[in-house]
Amino acid sequence: MSDSPLTGRHLAKVVLTRFVGAIIFLVALFFLPAGTWNYWQAWIYIVVLLVPAAFILAYLLKNDPALLERRMRTREPEAQQAFIVRLSFIWFFLEFLIPGFDHRFGWSQVPALVAIAADVLVFLGYLFVCLVFRENSYASRVVEVESEQRVISSGPYSIVRHPMYLGVIVMYLFTPLALGSYWAIIPSLSIVPILVARIRNEEAVLVKGLRGYAEYEHKIPYRLIPGVW
Repeated sequence: MSDSPLTGRHLAKVVLTRFVGAIIFLVALFFLPAGTWNYWQAWIYIVVLLVPAAFILAYLLKNDPALLERRMRTREPEAQQAFIVRLSFIWFFLEFLIPGFDHRFGWSQVPALVAIAADVLVFLGYLFVCLVFRENSYASRVVEVESEQRVISSGPYSIVRHPMYLGVIVMYLFTPLALGSYWAIIPSLSIVPILVARIRNEEAVLVKGLRGYAEYEHKIPYRLIPGVW
């Protein structure tokens, strides 16, 4: 069963609560392991991640609350997807915890220019995800098919079938460098097999439940990376 629909003030309250929670969570995740507030890479990363997010959330709340409500859903209807999400949490925490310890003990020496360039790439990956949101109001956080949903084949969907995940991969893979850690690259690589597994199951759901998706698969041959897969 999916989460109950959120509307109006309730949606705004949930969005605000989760946004504030994300700030607290990231601060704890980065600075407690680092053992200091003097961790400029983490500060910049938080700004790169959350400042654009604040504007996007405000925009969606006003202009596309239906999409925002879908992005607030967390309960996966598909058992396989729920398992994949739980498994991904392990690698997510490792990727975001290791940089703080790395900073504390000086395991990595990532040049400042490399960290800043990685921040730029994380930001561009996020902008690409936002482009997907503009194109597809049914880009839910969970894998599901709604009765009025239709196949989207324009914009980034004319290049690959799952463009949002392409943006997510860019963000995840460059996050360790943005946070000044080489060691965190190891758990970040797990995003690739996790998303491959998620996409395979998601496409089975879409072919079964979304009219026209099988034809779309033939029209757009690549799932994630043009010319590769």
